[in-house]
Amino acid sequence: MGLDDKIQNAAEKAGGKAKEAAGKATDNERLEAEGKADQTKADLKGAGEKVKDAFKE
Repeated sequence: MGLDDKIQNAAEKAGGKAKEAAGKATDNERLEAEGKADQTKADLKGAGEKVKDAFKE
């Protein structure tokens, strides 16, 4: 996994956490769910990158 990918995934996950927190604070279920989805997406991308790295070796 390249450094750029790690940074991008971390930023996406942090953005998701912020959206989730904003959704909870404003009682906006849609925003909260969107934040959780962004975090999951970032986690899946990270897992996919790790699998690719494992096959490169």
